[in-house]
Amino acid sequence: MRLAFRILVVVLIAIAVFLVAGLMAIWAPDRPVERLMPRWAAPPSQFLQVGVMKVHLRDEGPRDDPVPIVLLHGTSASLHTWEGWATALRGQRRVIRFDLAGFGLTGPHNLNNYSIESYVAFVTAVLDKLGVQRFVLAGNSLGGQIALELAYALPQRVDKLVLVDSAGYEFTPESIPMGFRIARVPGLRGLVEVVLPRGVVQDSVRNVYGDPTKVTPELVDRYYELTLRAGNRRALANRFQQMLVSNGAHIKSLKLPTLILWGGKDRLIPPDSGRAFARDIVGSRLVIFDDLGHVPQEEDAGRTVAEFRRFLGLTGPDT
Repeated sequence: MRLAFRILVVVLIAIAVFLVAGLMAIWAPDRPVERLMPRWAAPPSQFLQVGVMKVHLRDEGPRDDPVPIVLLHGTSASLHTWEGWATALRGQRRVIRFDLAGFGLTGPHNLNNYSIESYVAFVTAVLDKLGVQRFVLAGNSLGGQIALELAYALPQRVDKLVLVDSAGYEFTPESIPMGFRIARVPGLRGLVEVVLPRGVVQDSVRNVYGDPTKVTPELVDRYYELTLRAGNRRALANRFQQMLVSNGAHIKSLKLPTLILWGGKDRLIPPDSGRAFARDIVGSRLVIFDDLGHVPQEEDAGRTVAEFRRFLGLTGPDT
């Protein structure tokens, strides 16, 4: 009897140790922005005070560019997704990119407002603070939806528009990244604010790439660590609660040069949305990269920025 009891105690202790070890392996509380800055906000990063928010921003290239290029990232991404484009453009053009509210090092919106209207106001406030009146606007995914809504709201300021695997129409995903699925479940939201297996982030990034083998440990590090920025996980859950998809009613009214870039292997927002934009925006041009996924500007910066440079009429060296 005593032997059986001792065996039971040993088994229970082993199970407890196993559970604690497992929890410690995935325990991931929020990290203060100051802890993340040395790795993810090295020069030329700066923090721009916009109202009560400090916006993580990179502003590169010639100061005398009369129509700078503004690049907007998508959900759970950051300004780093445009690094390849910025490198290829900053020798000739002024390139501005920043972390949207709720993402990257900028962190949560001060009013917890993640509507498209709020994002349009946020982007406008950043550009006003920089003194940028007219600009070329490019956006990926959520950033694309913000871009087209801003082009509609402020047509006198947006010179050209680029939509990269953009949201904006209702769509049926073929596959949703695991991280997005978890963030949509109310009962799990509190848990994922303190627990986040790195594998969830890795699987989510691989899910949006056309070729998952291109997803490096360093790339996963970036997405994982910036997700841990204090408040970002709660902001993501709130954004999904507040998210409304446009019915596309005013997309047909856009009257500006528009380039549409799409990954043919995008399973989150399939290429049919790109074809719809091309159909509804008069004079637009659609380019589909058959082997790329939802973030083609990141997965293959060289090929995608080459199309963008042609759209802008840029010649000569791309650095």
